[in-house]
Amino acid sequence: MKRTVFKSAHIIDGLGATYRGHMIVDGARIVALGRGDPAPNETGEVEDLGGRTVAPGFIDCHVHLRSDGNADPRQQMLGDDPIMSGLRCYCNACRNLLNGITTIRDCGCSHGADFALRRMAAEQSLVTPRLVLSGQFICMTGGHGWNVGLQADGPDELRKAARSQIRLGADNVKLIATGGILTPGTEIGAPQLSIEEMKAAVDEAKKAGKISCAHAHGAIGVKNAVLAGVDSIEHGYLMDNECIDLMLEREVYLVATSAAVRNVVAHAGQGIPTHVVEKAKQAIDLHIESFKKAHKAGVKLAMGTDSGVPFTRHGNNLDELGYLVDMGLSPMEAIQVSTLNAARLLRLDHMIGSLEPGKLADFVVIDGNPLEDIKVLQKKDAMHSVVLNGEFIRRGGAVVARVPPLN
Repeated sequence: MKRTVFKSAHIIDGLGATYRGHMIVDGARIVALGRGDPAPNETGEVEDLGGRTVAPGFIDCHVHLRSDGNADPRQQMLGDDPIMSGLRCYCNACRNLLNGITTIRDCGCSHGADFALRRMAAEQSLVTPRLVLSGQFICMTGGHGWNVGLQADGPDELRKAARSQIRLGADNVKLIATGGILTPGTEIGAPQLSIEEMKAAVDEAKKAGKISCAHAHGAIGVKNAVLAGVDSIEHGYLMDNECIDLMLEREVYLVATSAAVRNVVAHAGQGIPTHVVEKAKQAIDLHIESFKKAHKAGVKLAMGTDSGVPFTRHGNNLDELGYLVDMGLSPMEAIQVSTLNAARLLRLDHMIGSLEPGKLADFVVIDGNPLEDIKVLQKKDAMHSVVLNGEFIRRGGAVVARVPPLN
């Protein structure tokens, strides 16, 4: 594997620093960074970036590869057989990767398509982002997502359900703590799985060295999930001050998925089921208010989009950083939430999430400076290059890996 010297770069290292400098990659790893130009005797192929921005590869902690982001993804998922699920997962994984998302956590998939995709990637038959997988999420009988999730009731069934997904290869156990926006007949804030049920599943994850998360909107469900020991709360649209205090005390991350609720509201009247739109409209203002409180209080944050829900399409993931800034984060904070913080939540920060010697060479090259205008990340033609494990996936805007050029 070759040694490459990237010079004339505006580096954002993920640790909070930014400077004009260079980075040296040898094979799959970063071996050096520095301010200014590299030493004249430095060996390796030289890539002159002409002042473009280099940042760590972005990490989306909440996607659903099995759905495309159509107006009614529930119907699409129910209509897919295992072959279609697998093909859809691959195409959506490519959309993420080509647009700067080098690591994803899938928070619920069907037919084992996510595990099959990772196996093909491990065999080097396909190129995908780094995959952190959940298998099927676990819900109560008739709970949110029951027709695509794994239904279980009582601590013993939850324990067995968690074990079954870990056996299949899950890195993360996903639990449904409250109702949701997409499932008809469920109230968005109503608690579902109990503390005791979720704790049984979380304990299994911990014993296996895995992480866990909970879909939770309403305050009671958020608190139940935190008390059960999850590592992150997904969405958290209806949190109260007690939720925030408890998350701070237990050091639980919030993955706010602001894009998901915003896109439903923004595309109302474009084929999204009425009940979905109504629930999203109920939640959006409360979501923004509770997020701002959580950020101000110091709750740990990690980036996630819920890509796959209505009009939140794979490949548009970096829209979320603009929403984070709109809700009070600085551009630097938004980038760190989407890189190092996200890597810490996924327990991958020893390998990725920042540009440091010894870490894997996962990074992006951007035309423009997101610290001056975070919304440059929403422009697909601004993603100049994407590098995964030291290999160019996209270079100078062109696809160079074995990945279909999906936009």
